[in-house]
Amino acid sequence: MTTKRIIKLSVVFIILGMMETSTAFMQEQQPMYNTAKQKLMEGKSIIGGTVYTSDPNIYCAMANAGFDFTWIEMQHSPLTHSDVARMIRACKGATAVPFVRVPAATPGDIQKATDNGALGIILPMVESVEEAKAAVRYAKYPPEGRRSQGGGQYGVLWGSDYRATANENIVIVAMLESPDAVAIADDIAAVPGIDVVFAASGDLGSFTGYSRDDPRYESLITAIHDATVKHGKKLGGPLQWYDRAGFNFFQASSESGLIRSGAEALLKTFKGDYEY
Repeated sequence: MTTKRIIKLSVVFIILGMMETSTAFMQEQQPMYNTAKQKLMEGKSIIGGTVYTSDPNIYCAMANAGFDFTWIEMQHSPLTHSDVARMIRACKGATAVPFVRVPAATPGDIQKATDNGALGIILPMVESVEEAKAAVRYAKYPPEGRRSQGGGQYGVLWGSDYRATANENIVIVAMLESPDAVAIADDIAAVPGIDVVFAASGDLGSFTGYSRDDPRYESLITAIHDATVKHGKKLGGPLQWYDRAGFNFFQASSESGLIRSGAEALLKTFKGDYEY
């Protein structure tokens, strides 16, 4: 073999090696278009505005108001999956990424929400490890999960490479709302694929009858906090808990509450200039 041929073969092997390395790097470094998840990964706090109405104008106002994500409320509203699809599509490119609290942690509800373009799945009333594992299974494509590759508007919203990038961008939030859930908080927080454990402040009081200044109520919150931090997951709660140690995922007021408070603030400011 001549020296020239040896040099040519060496160059070919080097190029092939570089291509393999580049491919592996690209596979590991998937695009992060879920800006809310990116902030969480960087250790920052994020806030979501809650939306109950199907009106796309109101949804877009919330999605572009400065929130990190929208908390689209399907559990406690008449919103349908068709409504949610129209809302998300109407605000393509909004600064807040869409999260959906699904009606229930079922395979159908989870897959419809992700097909509609939700980048966050909020699971209500998680009371077993299997529920948490099943939610991860149906929110993630193989090999991590069992999500079916059906139709949807996700490609229009998040790009033609969505199938390859979705798993890294989707956030899964498990809500603990009862004493039974708190009792297994450590096991739920340990489930791979659960990104955030949310302490449901209202329902924890409702299910127990404890007021928020009751030491027994506080012990439930502490148990959720300790389990979540132990497993390196993010901890969620109401925006009123913004200053509590360890919390960095927050649910803010709904659109109706913000409209009311905004109107009240406006009228208070200009009350002296108008007669009523």
